[in-house]
Amino acid sequence: MESTFALYGAIVAMGARARLPARLRGPAYRAFARATGADLGEAELPIGEYPSLGDLFARRLRPGARAIDPAEDALIAPCDGVVAACGDVVGGELVQAKGHTYSVEELVVDDDRAAGLHGGTYVTIYLSPRDYHRVHAPISGRIHAYDYVPGALWPVNPRIAARRDKLFTRNERVVIWIGSCAMVMIAASGVGNIELAHAGVLRSPGERRRVELDEPVTRGDDVGAFRLGSTVVLVLPPGAAKLDVADGQVVRFGERIGELA
Repeated sequence: MESTFALYGAIVAMGARARLPARLRGPAYRAFARATGADLGEAELPIGEYPSLGDLFARRLRPGARAIDPAEDALIAPCDGVVAACGDVVGGELVQAKGHTYSVEELVVDDDRAAGLHGGTYVTIYLSPRDYHRVHAPISGRIHAYDYVPGALWPVNPRIAARRDKLFTRNERVVIWIGSCAMVMIAASGVGNIELAHAGVLRSPGERRRVELDEPVTRGDDVGAFRLGSTVVLVLPPGAAKLDVADGQVVRFGERIGELA
């Protein structure tokens, strides 16, 4: 089963990276938008200027396409998607789906920093093919490190998440440390090569890698992008924020999803 998904992921990844002839891009991308419900009218560039489907997924928004909640105490959605799970980190555990949990230590692979997240809150957002696929800072602060964690490339849609134990801690991911918060970009089937604003493509096949840095970010700043569907898990320490979202809720980047302390 693992080898089957690895092969499938490799084929999907190749398709996403393949450059389309310019004359085919418009028709192909419009067909994709009709099939998925993606809003390509928000794209920064004319759709014919995206060489591949992966580039289209990682598109930036045109100026003014989204508004950032202006309240200083607003915790904003870092991406588009559907809330797959949210709540408190109880006993160091997060819910993946009904009947499936995983530990924050397994997720971030840093026991010392994970200890500071026990008793905190988390929200998991699933990005489907219809969604805008860039990820932004949900709070203002400083990015201290990126941790690349190698792993599998299982699909992360809710159907698979409800069946596959510890899915998010088995897949390839990048842990972004913003202050004492962890924002985890989890790769999915065919994704890999997660793009990061301050570190380029952070990928070292088979090897963990940490990039230490000290970069200030303002809430809403571009942090990275996926090139196909994926998941973001945001974990905040105790007392940092009160969430105001529910399972199954559709969220859009920039919207308020909680109140900062």
